[in-house]
Amino acid sequence: MAFAFVGLLCIQIFYMKNIVGIRYEQFSQGVRQALVAVAIHLEQDETRHFLEDEVSEIESKSIYTQRLGAQLPQQEGIKFSFSTTTGLEADLTIKGDASEITKFQTGGSVIGQHFQSMQDVYRNHYLYQKGMIDDVILNIISTASTRPIGERADSAMVRRYLTQELDTLGLDMPFEFAVINHAGVIQYRSPGYNSVESLRDNTFVQTLFPRDPSGRLHYLKVYFPTKQDYIFRSISFMVPAFAFTLILLVIFVYTIIVAFRQKKLTEMKNDFINNMTHEFKTPISSISLAAQMLNDPAVRKSPAMLQQISTVVNDETKRLRFQVEKVLQMSMFDRQKASLKIQEIDANLTVYNIVNTFKLKVEKYGGHITANLDALNGLVEVDEMHFTNVIFNLLDNAVKYRSEERPLQLTVSSRDLPGDRLEISIADNGIGIKRDDVKKIFDKFYRVSTGNRHDVKGFGLGLAYVKKMVGELGGTITVESEINVGTKFIIILPLSKN
Repeated sequence: MAFAFVGLLCIQIFYMKNIVGIRYEQFSQGVRQALVAVAIHLEQDETRHFLEDEVSEIESKSIYTQRLGAQLPQQEGIKFSFSTTTGLEADLTIKGDASEITKFQTGGSVIGQHFQSMQDVYRNHYLYQKGMIDDVILNIISTASTRPIGERADSAMVRRYLTQELDTLGLDMPFEFAVINHAGVIQYRSPGYNSVESLRDNTFVQTLFPRDPSGRLHYLKVYFPTKQDYIFRSISFMVPAFAFTLILLVIFVYTIIVAFRQKKLTEMKNDFINNMTHEFKTPISSISLAAQMLNDPAVRKSPAMLQQISTVVNDETKRLRFQVEKVLQMSMFDRQKASLKIQEIDANLTVYNIVNTFKLKVEKYGGHITANLDALNGLVEVDEMHFTNVIFNLLDNAVKYRSEERPLQLTVSSRDLPGDRLEISIADNGIGIKRDDVKKIFDKFYRVSTGNRHDVKGFGLGLAYVKKMVGELGGTITVESEINVGTKFIIILPLSKN
């Protein structure tokens, strides 16, 4: 499924990239087409400028005006076409009644003879006018490039032609333009034209009047400030599909992560139940055996035996309690919010009792525990059971990760802090924690590697439970550690408001 999602995303990205490329090409082709059309319009305007006077003169010297002194008849007539050796073509239309015009063409009458002579005159006049047009064309070639570019390509005219051609091609978007000469000097520009923006890849250049001499060439530069927005608006229909696919991929990844966490939690619970069953058997057997011994009258008569049995029952009861607390810790992570019974207690007194209870376990391994409870005000509002479990977990970790090279030294202390806060610290001289592990030890299921030590069992819940409960009680916990030197946990709790 992951490969399928990634493949789908890659296909969509590739497809979107191709669409963007096609849109860019279509846009560029349309703009180039519009610029060519603008250049053609300007050339036509210039040609019209040179021909207007000559055309007026030719019209004023019409053969009918010269010969007949009257306006052209409005009726239909007969059309004559002429062509020259140079390829120029012209049409002559004699308008009027077709039957009468036919009579004019016959040579049997004076009118017909006059018409024939009039045709000869018109042909000669056409050749004269052709020579005049050739002179006009020569004049355009020789003198047009000397006119100021502002007259040849007026700014308002250029903008009008650009707008017209772009609208025709469906490119209705803002643009800026400038006309520069062959040396790159701007002759004129639109009000919003920016020379820096024109250097980017969204600028298009078209030669104006390309038949001018190379030293007099001018260029039209056009760029579109909103080109990127225009391109991406055209493919906006792809964005929702891409977004939904990405959301599905994120949900899929999250689902897989949750599934693996649940799998790990299930395996951890199964292992815990197996270990717990094994751990329960030993203390239950010991307590059962002690109860049977108490039924023996000889044992009840021996104070030493009673003391020994009492010690065994007490120790095994503590072991059972520790296993029950482990079950409680595990259940804490199955609930989003812990159910706390907040009450005011004296932290100094509670910690002192815990230290006294834990002293036997520390001394069992040849260690020593010291309590320096110097806080003058130890009243805090906590859940006593969970607070006790937090201290027990930290002390138990100190015993688990003790150093084999030196006797265990445990120090539990308390002191007052500014801002109505209480600090409780638990320091040991154990094996320490690596710097990389310090950042992760409070993560659920995370366990620090202990090398070849197989006597340390756990599921990475102890310190996670500690951090969770300290946070639930409104406090904070930090750790300071150095390899082969020791570790120090610091708990800060707010004092009771009462």
